Amino acid sequence: MIPESLLDETRLWEAAYSRFETPDQEIQKFKRRLIKVGAEGWPREAAIVELFCGRGNGLEALALLGFSRLEGVDLSPRLLTQYKGHGTCYVADCRKLPFDDSSKDILIVQGGLHHLVNLSVDLDQVLCEARRVLRPGGRLVAVEPWLTLFLRIVHVLCERAVCRKLSNRLDALATMIRYERVTYQEWLHAPDLIIGIFLSHFELRQISRAWGKLSFVGTPRPTDITRAP
Repeated sequence: MIPESLLDETRLWEAAYSRFETPDQEIQKFKRRLIKVGAEGWPREAAIVELFCGRGNGLEALALLGFSRLEGVDLSPRLLTQYKGHGTCYVADCRKLPFDDSSKDILIVQGGLHHLVNLSVDLDQVLCEARRVLRPGGRLVAVEPWLTLFLRIVHVLCERAVCRKLSNRLDALATMIRYERVTYQEWLHAPDLIIGIFLSHFELRQISRAWGKLSFVGTPRPTDITRAP
Protein backbone atom coordinates (compact mmCIF):
# COMPACT_ATOMS: atom_id res chain seq x y z
CA MET A 1 0.00 0.00 0.00
CA ILE A 2 1.28 3.49 -0.89
CA PRO A 3 1.75 5.67 2.24
CA GLU A 4 -0.83 8.45 2.57
CA SER A 5 1.92 11.06 2.84
CA LEU A 6 3.31 9.99 -0.53
CA LEU A 7 -0.16 10.11 -2.07
CA ASP A 8 -0.61 13.62 -0.73
CA GLU A 9 2.71 14.74 -2.26
CA THR A 10 1.76 13.14 -5.56
CA ARG A 11 -1.54 15.02 -5.61
CA LEU A 12 0.21 18.31 -4.80
CA TRP A 13 2.72 17.67 -7.60
CA GLU A 14 -0.09 16.93 -10.05
CA ALA A 15 -1.96 20.08 -9.00
CA ALA A 16 1.16 22.13 -9.67
CA TYR A 17 1.62 20.40 -13.03
CA SER A 18 -1.93 21.37 -13.98
CA ARG A 19 -1.04 25.00 -13.23
CA PHE A 20 2.19 24.78 -15.21
CA GLU A 21 0.46 24.20 -18.55
CA THR A 22 -2.95 23.26 -19.88
CA PRO A 23 -3.51 19.94 -21.67
CA ASP A 24 -3.67 21.77 -25.01
CA GLN A 25 -0.38 23.52 -24.29
CA GLU A 26 1.24 20.22 -23.35
CA ILE A 27 -0.05 18.51 -26.50
CA GLN A 28 1.38 21.26 -28.70
CA LYS A 29 4.70 21.09 -26.80
CA PHE A 30 4.88 17.33 -27.34
CA LYS A 31 4.00 17.77 -31.02
CA ARG A 32 6.88 20.24 -31.49
CA ARG A 33 9.29 17.86 -29.76
CA LEU A 34 8.21 14.94 -31.91
CA ILE A 35 8.67 16.93 -35.09
CA LYS A 36 12.13 17.96 -33.90
CA VAL A 37 13.22 14.31 -33.51
CA GLY A 38 11.93 13.42 -36.98
CA ALA A 39 8.42 12.09 -36.33
CA GLU A 40 7.07 13.51 -39.57
CA GLY A 41 9.29 11.02 -41.39
CA TRP A 42 8.17 7.96 -39.40
CA PRO A 43 5.85 5.42 -41.10
CA ARG A 44 2.28 6.24 -40.10
CA GLU A 45 1.59 2.53 -39.53
CA ALA A 46 4.37 2.29 -36.91
CA ALA A 47 3.46 0.60 -33.63
CA ILE A 48 4.23 3.26 -31.02
CA VAL A 49 4.23 3.08 -27.23
CA GLU A 50 4.47 6.07 -24.90
CA LEU A 51 6.10 5.09 -21.60
CA PHE A 52 5.13 6.95 -18.40
CA CYS A 53 2.29 8.36 -20.51
CA GLY A 54 0.30 9.91 -17.63
CA ARG A 55 -2.86 11.58 -18.85
CA GLY A 56 -2.03 10.71 -22.45
CA ASN A 57 -1.20 14.04 -24.00
CA GLY A 58 1.84 12.58 -25.74
CA LEU A 59 -0.49 10.09 -27.40
CA GLU A 60 -2.77 12.95 -28.44
CA ALA A 61 0.21 14.70 -30.04
CA LEU A 62 1.07 11.54 -31.96
CA ALA A 63 -2.51 11.25 -33.16
CA LEU A 64 -2.38 14.83 -34.44
CA LEU A 65 0.67 13.83 -36.49
CA GLY A 66 -1.31 11.01 -38.11
CA PHE A 67 -0.28 7.95 -36.10
CA SER A 68 -3.00 5.46 -35.16
CA ARG A 69 -1.31 2.35 -33.69
CA LEU A 70 -0.82 3.93 -30.28
CA GLU A 71 -0.40 2.46 -26.81
CA GLY A 72 0.56 3.92 -23.45
CA VAL A 73 1.93 2.61 -20.17
CA ASP A 74 1.72 4.25 -16.75
CA LEU A 75 1.53 3.17 -13.11
CA SER A 76 -1.36 5.53 -12.31
CA PRO A 77 -4.86 4.31 -13.24
CA ARG A 78 -6.21 7.69 -12.11
CA LEU A 79 -4.10 9.56 -14.65
CA LEU A 80 -4.90 7.09 -17.42
CA THR A 81 -8.63 7.68 -16.97
CA GLN A 82 -8.05 11.26 -18.16
CA TYR A 83 -6.97 10.02 -21.60
CA LYS A 84 -9.88 10.09 -24.06
CA GLY A 85 -8.03 9.21 -27.26
CA HIS A 86 -8.26 6.07 -29.37
CA GLY A 87 -5.01 4.47 -28.19
CA THR A 88 -4.85 1.56 -25.75
CA CYS A 89 -3.37 2.22 -22.32
CA TYR A 90 -2.10 -0.21 -19.70
CA VAL A 91 -1.58 0.18 -15.97
CA ALA A 92 1.88 -1.34 -15.71
CA ASP A 93 5.43 -0.86 -14.50
CA CYS A 94 7.78 0.36 -17.24
CA ARG A 95 10.47 -1.88 -15.72
CA LYS A 96 8.37 -4.87 -16.87
CA LEU A 97 6.48 -3.98 -20.01
CA PRO A 98 3.37 -5.97 -21.02
CA PHE A 99 4.53 -6.53 -24.62
CA ASP A 100 6.13 -9.36 -26.59
CA ASP A 101 9.75 -9.32 -27.69
CA SER A 102 10.48 -7.31 -30.86
CA SER A 103 6.84 -6.22 -31.16
CA LYS A 104 7.05 -2.40 -31.32
CA ASP A 105 8.57 0.10 -33.72
CA ILE A 106 8.95 3.20 -31.53
CA LEU A 107 9.04 3.78 -27.79
CA ILE A 108 8.80 7.31 -26.42
CA VAL A 109 9.32 8.70 -22.92
CA GLN A 110 8.93 12.36 -22.09
CA GLY A 111 9.79 13.26 -18.53
CA GLY A 112 9.24 9.92 -16.81
CA LEU A 113 12.78 8.68 -16.25
CA HIS A 114 13.83 11.41 -13.82
CA HIS A 115 11.18 10.15 -11.38
CA LEU A 116 12.85 6.75 -10.99
CA VAL A 117 13.62 6.08 -7.33
CA ASN A 118 16.70 3.87 -7.73
CA LEU A 119 18.30 5.63 -10.66
CA SER A 120 21.01 3.24 -11.84
CA VAL A 121 19.04 0.03 -11.31
CA ASP A 122 15.63 1.30 -12.43
CA LEU A 123 16.93 3.11 -15.51
CA ASP A 124 18.83 0.02 -16.59
CA GLN A 125 15.69 -2.10 -16.17
CA VAL A 126 13.48 0.33 -18.12
CA LEU A 127 15.94 0.58 -20.99
CA CYS A 128 16.54 -3.18 -21.00
CA GLU A 129 12.78 -3.68 -21.39
CA ALA A 130 12.60 -0.99 -24.06
CA ARG A 131 15.33 -2.75 -26.02
CA ARG A 132 13.55 -6.10 -25.59
CA VAL A 133 10.21 -4.98 -27.03
CA LEU A 134 11.61 -2.89 -29.89
CA ARG A 135 12.06 -4.48 -33.28
CA PRO A 136 15.57 -4.40 -34.79
CA GLY A 137 16.07 -0.92 -36.16
CA GLY A 138 13.28 0.47 -33.97
CA ARG A 139 13.63 3.76 -32.12
CA LEU A 140 13.75 4.87 -28.52
CA VAL A 141 13.02 8.57 -28.08
CA ALA A 142 13.67 10.08 -24.64
CA VAL A 143 13.29 13.69 -23.54
CA GLU A 144 14.27 14.50 -19.96
CA PRO A 145 15.51 17.44 -17.84
CA TRP A 146 19.19 18.27 -18.23
CA LEU A 147 21.36 20.67 -16.24
CA THR A 148 22.18 23.23 -18.91
CA LEU A 149 22.94 26.89 -18.19
CA PHE A 150 19.32 27.73 -19.01
CA LEU A 151 18.02 25.31 -16.37
CA ARG A 152 20.49 26.64 -13.78
CA ILE A 153 19.08 30.13 -14.35
CA VAL A 154 15.52 28.81 -14.04
CA HIS A 155 16.44 27.16 -10.73
CA VAL A 156 17.78 30.47 -9.41
CA LEU A 157 14.54 32.21 -10.37
CA CYS A 158 12.52 29.46 -8.68
CA GLU A 159 14.24 30.29 -5.40
CA ARG A 160 13.15 33.94 -5.53
CA ALA A 161 9.75 34.65 -4.00
CA VAL A 162 9.21 37.80 -6.05
CA CYS A 163 9.75 35.87 -9.31
CA ARG A 164 7.32 33.16 -8.23
CA LYS A 165 4.76 35.79 -7.31
CA LEU A 166 5.04 37.42 -10.72
CA SER A 167 4.81 34.14 -12.67
CA ASN A 168 2.25 31.43 -11.94
CA ARG A 169 4.14 29.14 -14.32
CA LEU A 170 7.41 29.61 -12.44
CA ASP A 171 5.65 29.08 -9.12
CA ALA A 172 4.13 25.85 -10.43
CA LEU A 173 7.54 24.64 -11.59
CA ALA A 174 9.13 25.46 -8.25
CA THR A 175 6.37 23.51 -6.50
CA MET A 176 6.90 20.48 -8.76
CA ILE A 177 10.63 20.56 -8.10
CA ARG A 178 9.95 20.69 -4.36
CA TYR A 179 7.90 17.49 -4.42
CA GLU A 180 10.24 15.57 -6.73
CA ARG A 181 13.47 17.04 -5.41
CA VAL A 182 15.23 13.80 -4.41
CA THR A 183 14.92 11.98 -7.74
CA TYR A 184 15.15 15.21 -9.75
CA GLN A 185 18.44 16.26 -8.19
CA GLU A 186 19.90 12.76 -8.44
CA TRP A 187 19.03 12.69 -12.14
CA LEU A 188 20.49 16.12 -12.89
CA HIS A 189 23.77 15.34 -11.18
CA ALA A 190 24.44 11.95 -12.80
CA PRO A 191 24.89 12.81 -16.52
CA ASP A 192 27.74 10.37 -17.18
CA LEU A 193 25.90 7.49 -15.49
CA ILE A 194 22.71 8.22 -17.43
CA ILE A 195 24.36 8.51 -20.84
CA GLY A 196 26.40 5.39 -20.12
CA ILE A 197 23.28 3.35 -19.38
CA PHE A 198 21.55 4.67 -22.49
CA LEU A 199 24.53 3.73 -24.65
CA SER A 200 24.79 0.26 -23.12
CA HIS A 201 21.36 -0.54 -24.58
CA PHE A 202 21.05 1.75 -27.63
CA GLU A 203 23.14 2.90 -30.55
CA LEU A 204 23.07 6.69 -30.64
CA ARG A 205 21.25 8.22 -33.60
CA GLN A 206 20.54 11.72 -32.35
CA ILE A 207 21.28 13.69 -29.18
CA SER A 208 20.94 17.27 -28.01
CA ARG A 209 21.37 19.03 -24.69
CA ALA A 210 19.75 22.45 -24.87
CA TRP A 211 17.25 24.67 -23.03
CA GLY A 212 17.24 22.40 -19.99
CA LYS A 213 16.45 19.20 -21.89
CA LEU A 214 18.23 16.06 -23.00
CA SER A 215 16.82 14.66 -26.25
CA PHE A 216 18.08 11.16 -27.08
CA VAL A 217 17.18 8.98 -30.06
CA GLY A 218 18.67 5.51 -30.33
CA THR A 219 18.21 2.11 -31.92
CA PRO A 220 18.48 -1.13 -29.93
CA ARG A 221 21.82 -2.84 -29.68
CA PRO A 222 21.83 -6.59 -30.44
CA THR A 223 20.84 -8.39 -27.26
CA ASP A 224 24.14 -10.28 -27.07
CA ILE A 225 26.21 -7.08 -27.19
CA THR A 226 26.18 -4.75 -24.20
CA ARG A 227 28.64 -1.96 -23.63
CA ALA A 228 29.34 -1.15 -20.00
CA PRO A 229 28.60 2.41 -18.89
